[in-house]
Amino acid sequence: MGRFQIILCLFFSFIAEVAFCQTNRIADKNHLGWFVYEGDHPISEKWQIHTEYQWRRIDFIKSWQQSLARLGVAYQISPQIKLGGGYTAFITFPYGEYPTADTGEPFPERRLHQDVQLSDTIGKVLLQHRFRLEQRWIGQLQENTGKDVQSWEYQNRIRYQIALTVPLQGRTLDSQEWYLNFFDELFIGFGKNVGQNIFNQNRISGGLGYQFTDDFQLELNYLYQITQHGASDPVSGNGIFEYNQGFRLGVVYNLNFLKNE
Repeated sequence: MGRFQIILCLFFSFIAEVAFCQTNRIADKNHLGWFVYEGDHPISEKWQIHTEYQWRRIDFIKSWQQSLARLGVAYQISPQIKLGGGYTAFITFPYGEYPTADTGEPFPERRLHQDVQLSDTIGKVLLQHRFRLEQRWIGQLQENTGKDVQSWEYQNRIRYQIALTVPLQGRTLDSQEWYLNFFDELFIGFGKNVGQNIFNQNRISGGLGYQFTDDFQLELNYLYQITQHGASDPVSGNGIFEYNQGFRLGVVYNLNFLKNE
């Protein structure tokens, strides 16, 4: 996978560089606190159910940023390859100096996704690539007033994530052991209605985790997020970029239904 990884890094670095070369931009900086639960629950030798909820806050915990609930399924083709898909219910609240909604009210988003995850081990480092294709329906509220959705705008997005897990107490990660983790995920919009949002966002996160059991992990990470708004500032005409940083507290609990059989 070495040559494949190099090509991917070059391609996505080029996309990000095109976005960052914009000189006329407005910077909106916020402090994040993301509280995340994730679980992959085996229901057979190959099939899993995925459950997820993210409670995303601004000013670390003071105010709402977003709410995300996700349900999906995955099929393990081999130890190195997993296919998945699912549905996401998403709400974005007004936050920062340049909220994305004109009404000052939270707006919903509905998504479908399909993804493939590739896993590999280099020495004692677990390396994962995830490619995700999303179909997004973004709720459009009545301009300047109203909380009701007047229509749904459709957009496409592709995501690529590279993630590393490094055991700290041996060559493999076992129960009651510490580990380091890192991920970088790039989001690219394409197709109709994308506007300026071809480079949608990039997330970088890294920190420390503890594996209590094979099914239960706790992680505390630093999180840095760059997001480009789909529309320019109506006054200056400049693009709006969010530069958000804070922490990500994650709980992974993989309830194994096969153990109850």
